[in-house]
Amino acid sequence: MSEKDLRYTVLMEKNEDGGYTVTVPSLPGCISQGSTWEEALTHIEEAISGYIEVARKLGRPIPVVVTVPMHAENAGL
Repeated sequence: MSEKDLRYTVLMEKNEDGGYTVTVPSLPGCISQGSTWEEALTHIEEAISGYIEVARKLGRPIPVVVTVPMHAENAGL
């Protein structure tokens, strides 16, 4: 499977002091942040690419999907 075919759910949390923290439940330890929504998404895309690159070099499997239930109170709806 090509890296371009992989899609991951990311969880974005607005920080109290501004900015956003983003995690990828399917990729343990894959976390990033940014001062804007767009910047945080750009940074997590880079983090995902790096995670996959290292996993491949180490011969480890690439996680594909972990389902994360969404609760309306956490989604800002």
